Amino acid sequence: MSAPAAAPAASFQSPGREIAAIAVPVSLEMVIQLVLTFINQVIVGTLGAVAVAAVGLAGSLSFLFFVTLGALGAGTSILIARRFGAGDRAGVNHTLSATLLLGTLLGAALTVPTTLGAPSLLRLAGGAPDVTGAAAPYLQIVMLSLVPGLIGGVLSGALRSLGRARTPLVATLLSVALEALLAAGLVFGQLGLPRLGLVGAAWAVAAANTFKALYLAFQVYGPRQLAAFTLPGRSSWREIVGPLLALSAPLAFTEFVWGLGGFMYNAVFARVGTVALAAAGIVTTLEGIFIVGSFGLMSATTVLLGRSLGAGDGAGAQRWLALISRTGLVTGLAFGLLFALSGLLVPLVFPKVGAEVQHIALLGILINAAAQVIKVRNMILGGGALPSVGDGKGVITGDVVGAFLVGLPLAIGLGLYTPLGVWGVLLARVADELAKVLIFERRRRRIDWARLAEEQRQVGAVTS
Repeated sequence: MSAPAAAPAASFQSPGREIAAIAVPVSLEMVIQLVLTFINQVIVGTLGAVAVAAVGLAGSLSFLFFVTLGALGAGTSILIARRFGAGDRAGVNHTLSATLLLGTLLGAALTVPTTLGAPSLLRLAGGAPDVTGAAAPYLQIVMLSLVPGLIGGVLSGALRSLGRARTPLVATLLSVALEALLAAGLVFGQLGLPRLGLVGAAWAVAAANTFKALYLAFQVYGPRQLAAFTLPGRSSWREIVGPLLALSAPLAFTEFVWGLGGFMYNAVFARVGTVALAAAGIVTTLEGIFIVGSFGLMSATTVLLGRSLGAGDGAGAQRWLALISRTGLVTGLAFGLLFALSGLLVPLVFPKVGAEVQHIALLGILINAAAQVIKVRNMILGGGALPSVGDGKGVITGDVVGAFLVGLPLAIGLGLYTPLGVWGVLLARVADELAKVLIFERRRRRIDWARLAEEQRQVGAVTS
């Protein structure tokens, strides 16, 4: 089976078009995925505030596992971009194959205990009994999509690094359509499907993720032969897995910290009250739709910096980062404004959650919209630039300090022990992002681009 072609020696696209070629399909893919999440939440919203709160609570816990293992995909994408830039075909195949195998084993190892212990885990969050009772079966079913979701994420990252950013977009379009149909059918008992209520939405998520993984695997390993599933030889495993873990382990830790922080923020909201938790779920869902308008810039940073470093061009990597940063400022401002305006739609799309939930959600949207530019900057630096140069320590430091030394202590103090209540928790999350951006900027200024480029040039020369 043939391997992917080497990276072109020169690019004839303008820098802006190169960024757009990667970022736009990724952002569209994420927007579509989160629009579906929003549609599903509207469907669930017809079941009442308890159902919305249950999905938010279960979703924050399952998201913790998805983003933690998703770091394997991010690490793979960085390595494949480097090897593609250096023309190392065997390295592309071995890196992708090894990650798929490791990811499947790790995903299965997490799925079983989480599914069995779902009720106990959710009770730790402190939600009302009716909320945790509804959330437990939802979480158990959603966790069945962890392994296929991980496989889909790894294959999507690989395709972007290989210059096929549109293929994951097509996969997402198809899986979104499938999930929307299944969610409507299984929740309400339409299209000849049984009426399952809230758990019907969970089955739709599991089915769509499985379909997406199979579709992407066919695109990579099928007739197009974009890669070959060839595991590294026994003597070469260390050369493949070592750099993969060196990149992925810090990312996995920081993603775990980020996901755990989100779960703990939801736990604070739950202790403030079911109304606060339901409103927070609405804010998070709507914010996701607009923040991912800039999400593709993170992937563009990973791919373009990785290719430049793999080719030994440190100055080129710096230029890419500067251009992507300017683009992020524009998209952060634009999508932040649209996010703020979306608050006007809350009473229309969530009419049954109650006036108090709608009011809290509206003001929460305005607070988070004001911080959109900061969050985009954190994605570019903490999710793209620092991991691409191997600065896992900087990423970990930013996420740990932001969430656990700044954000969560403020959320607990202001949310539970002052009259601010839910507003204190929302403001604490903004303080979390401010702390992160200060740390990430400091780490960025310490990058030795020339040294990194020379190291990657030597690696490419040895493997070639």
